[in-house]
Amino acid sequence: MHHSRLHALVIDCRVEDLDAATTFWSRALGKPVASADSDGDGRYAELATATDELAILLQKVDHPSRVHLDIETDDLDAEVRRLEALGAQRVAFVRERWWVMEAPGGHRFCVVHRQRADFGTHLNRWD
Repeated sequence: MHHSRLHALVIDCRVEDLDAATTFWSRALGKPVASADSDGDGRYAELATATDELAILLQKVDHPSRVHLDIETDDLDAEVRRLEALGAQRVAFVRERWWVMEAPGGHRFCVVHRQRADFGTHLNRWD
């Protein structure tokens, strides 16, 4: 048995400097910036959201700008296998920390390890 839930809306930004994009989305969505550089490499920022809301992350990318979803889980391998059984395909294992997946319709999304301490809200249980 494992658990998973929809964790984050990730705004992929093809930009040189993530600060301007972070400022725009912070103001557009009415969410203050929680971290302008969450990983210390200038590639990730996070807006402040309540624990019962989706996290909103900004990611500096090399591919065209788009939006994707992150699913968090307490068992990465089991969740990836479950999604593959539904028709998703593995695309890449990134930084040995998360999977980029592709849904049958071509949408990219990520499967990540548990991200927030409060993991019980809107949690799915899979046997």
